[in-house]
Amino acid sequence: MVPAAAELPLIDPREGNIAKSGSRAPALQMRFDLITIFPEFFAGPLDHGIVRRAKEAGLVQIRVQDLREFTKDRHRTVDDRPFGGGEGMVLKPEPLFEAVEKLLGHGVGGVSDPRKPDAGTAILLMSAAGKLFTQETARRYAKLERIIVICGRYEGVDERVAEHLATEEICVGDYVLSGGELPAAIVVDAATRLLPGAVGNEASTQNESFSEEVASEWRVAREEGSKPGHHLLLDFPHYTRPAEYRGWKVPEVLIGGNHAEVAKWRQEQALAKTRRNRPELAGAKG
Repeated sequence: MVPAAAELPLIDPREGNIAKSGSRAPALQMRFDLITIFPEFFAGPLDHGIVRRAKEAGLVQIRVQDLREFTKDRHRTVDDRPFGGGEGMVLKPEPLFEAVEKLLGHGVGGVSDPRKPDAGTAILLMSAAGKLFTQETARRYAKLERIIVICGRYEGVDERVAEHLATEEICVGDYVLSGGELPAAIVVDAATRLLPGAVGNEASTQNESFSEEVASEWRVAREEGSKPGHHLLLDFPHYTRPAEYRGWKVPEVLIGGNHAEVAKWRQEQALAKTRRNRPELAGAKG
């Protein structure tokens, strides 16, 4: 029997595991629903640091839905062989559509009567064939009320899920993972830390790699086919005590107390690191 929406397994931030059905949570600001065949996976990764504190503070609600609850056979089958032949197995569309519909509280229709989710809701399919997840994407997600994440597995997911159920198909990098659970945790973490109140010092999310101001400038430049006026920089190097360790010393400028010089040094070092590690961002080679 399919569980009611209120009885979906809930990650309990106090216990570090999935709470029993019927657990109640306070009114929250943002909700994540993670659909997976491995619900136990999320009991650990999302119970630490900023995400844990955001749950405890009532900023986010994270629920994990076992996809096998929406199967009809005694073997709880969620996959089948691909049409046209080929290696591997493919996740079936029926349980995924029904899981999302149960979470939404309404149907999504079919070819003759498609129905989109509310404007404040995103349905993500985690897939190596998706659009690249960036800090800009995380900022956009942090403004939503709800995100439903479908964790792909096996050789892939029936394409009808990507075309007619998911609002976006998302990839976290140019590599292939065993499933969508790790990417889903990344999306949750990246979006949660951008919520107001999630990070103690709000400046921490503003003065870091891929800052919003410069990223917005780059987005406009790409759309207009022009060149941005500023580099999209990685974060500058950070140092702390001791001032000398095994003969390696902290740069003198950081100890001198001249804030203007420190700011200049950080800008120069951020550009140098960007050119070294991500030259395409700084418009430089090598």
